[in-house]
Amino acid sequence: MARDLRFTRNIGIAAHIDAGKTTTSERILYYSGKSHKIGEVHEGAATMDWMAQEQERGITITSAATTVFWNYRNNQYQVNLIDTPGHVDFTVEVNRSLRVLDGLVFLFSAVDGVEPQSETNWRLADNYKVARIGFVNKMDRAGADFLNVCKQVKEMLGSKAVPLQLPIGAEDKFKGVVDLINNRGMVWNEHDQGMTYQIVPIPDDMKEEVDQWREYLLEAVAEYDESLMEKFFDDPNSITEREILDALRQAVIDMKIVPMVCGSSFKNKGVQTMLDLVMELLPSPLDKDDLYATKLDSEEQVLIKPDFGDPFVGLAFKIATDPFVGRLCFVRAYSGVLESGSYVFNSRSGNKERISRVFQMHANKQNQIERLEAGDIGAVVGFKDIKTGDTLCDEKRKVVMESMVFPEPVIGYAIEAKTQADVDKLGMAISKLVEEDPTLQVNTDHETGQTILRGMGELHLEIIIDRLKREFKVEINQGAPQVAYKEALFGKVEHKEVYKKQTGGKGKFADIVFELGPRDPDPETGEIKPGLEFVNGIVGGVIPKEFIPPVQKGFQEAMKNGPLAGYPIESMKVRLFHGSFHDVDSDALSFELAARIGFKEAAKKCRPQLLEPIMSVDVVTPDEYTGPITGDLNRRRGLMKGMDTKGTSTVVKAAVPLSELFGYVTDLRTITSGRATASLTFSHYEPVPNNIAEGVIAKVKGEKS
Repeated sequence: MARDLRFTRNIGIAAHIDAGKTTTSERILYYSGKSHKIGEVHEGAATMDWMAQEQERGITITSAATTVFWNYRNNQYQVNLIDTPGHVDFTVEVNRSLRVLDGLVFLFSAVDGVEPQSETNWRLADNYKVARIGFVNKMDRAGADFLNVCKQVKEMLGSKAVPLQLPIGAEDKFKGVVDLINNRGMVWNEHDQGMTYQIVPIPDDMKEEVDQWREYLLEAVAEYDESLMEKFFDDPNSITEREILDALRQAVIDMKIVPMVCGSSFKNKGVQTMLDLVMELLPSPLDKDDLYATKLDSEEQVLIKPDFGDPFVGLAFKIATDPFVGRLCFVRAYSGVLESGSYVFNSRSGNKERISRVFQMHANKQNQIERLEAGDIGAVVGFKDIKTGDTLCDEKRKVVMESMVFPEPVIGYAIEAKTQADVDKLGMAISKLVEEDPTLQVNTDHETGQTILRGMGELHLEIIIDRLKREFKVEINQGAPQVAYKEALFGKVEHKEVYKKQTGGKGKFADIVFELGPRDPDPETGEIKPGLEFVNGIVGGVIPKEFIPPVQKGFQEAMKNGPLAGYPIESMKVRLFHGSFHDVDSDALSFELAARIGFKEAAKKCRPQLLEPIMSVDVVTPDEYTGPITGDLNRRRGLMKGMDTKGTSTVVKAAVPLSELFGYVTDLRTITSGRATASLTFSHYEPVPNNIAEGVIAKVKGEKS
């Protein structure tokens, strides 16, 4: 019998770093009977933070997924829960989790309120249209203020925050809440760790405040659902609990209201009520907006419904390596059923993949299940080539879903294995890490043989390097952060190169005359294409046909090392128009070497210039910091592109050379007390000013000599 999707919830827990996400997840596991002992983050024993680095630093790095069951009003609900990281360097984890979730429990610290990363994650949730409930945690801490946090959600995040509870007592005297929907007090029982509560009368000193906030709740509900408007005007108390909940549910799914509740996860208070509200108010897979995918062979849009009878469509949103089952791929199933042992079609690669087993996840342990059904989240193993963001579908219906867009990595380190034995291990380890994390890139500098590892920020790379040491047992040396420069030719020159060598027997001989310079722009688009444009202008057989390709190959290879500092040349044009050969001594290699040597000599005379990557920088900041931010960007050779207003914030746009942006995110946090966020994306290459270019070239030559 197919299960009823109304009783499925795919939810995440998101928040600023340190608001208590993982502690809350641990309580959910405990109350739902998944774990028998509560794992504590501060003891380094949290179930969801299972990576060693997470336990040491007390932060979440990868999103952990787990499935729990929760009984609410005589129905058993299946909850697929994803605990996401709060740190900006791991935005990719939050990004990909929100892409596949239906609802979100957004945590705030009762003391700190709305923090910078809450703003970033809130915006991401808005982009993906994820409905949410606000849970104000740490109510037992000194300085906790529930209503102030509600006010900040309204003012700083621009959302209609509606409290469903008011706290009874605060800080160390926090012992219960007033439930505004049912207009009654609830106090937790201390003897069973807050598992149960008693209904108590509303304390006298709170009655006036309760009336005021209950009216605010009823008014918000009546404003959303007009059928309740009349009742609200006649007699607000005639609106029943069911009517309030139904209207609230619709308003939450519609993203018009964010219900706010409070508690203290560490003291086990308020988590169960919050879970009840997840079942009551957050959307099931059936409540989400229509989802469309594009047919592979045409641009036609197809409606994807959470129907078990339809062909399978799912989205791979994360690849992880598990020590016991190998590579795991987390999949959200949007329609149909995926049976273990069956095949799926990967729309990106165009290949079929065999799925040998399907698992329901529990942090880093798995329970094997027979099938993954529409609306569910699970993990599969046995595949050869699946990457984050791939659409997996039935061969009967080849479609592609909108993938996830990941920002370009902005910082790189040179790394090398410490011993020869580590070299092979390093290659293996890096390929696994790159597969797990789409914001990590690796390339090799051919001249120095260095491997360059690029990522989203210093913390990101620090943790990757830490994982190389621990998980993969590879010892490495790492260099300073660096930029990928290129070189370009801006002038033309004619050159004659004669290559000859006489050894005991057969000699070497090649003679070529060529013109070297920049490529011509495309007559239609005006663009200059990358690569080598090679024109063979040899007539009358002065160079035999078979020696022409080696000449072309020689120039092609030579482009990898430019004349200034050995950085690659992106595009150039060579016209070969004369030369000569020797019947005995000429061979293919002689002509290839003549081209290479000729390029080295000629390129120096072609006005070569160094090019640097320019990043487009968008900074979202409260108004009062725009002056210091623009001043700082100007000092970094930034070119201002303009400013926009977005809600209560200002967006500063600029184009800044990457070489000036190392440590930028940290500096920006300092300038704005952590209230501004920046996104850096690669824009284009342009020439480096002469005085700076000289320094870069001198440094490279110093290193390579």
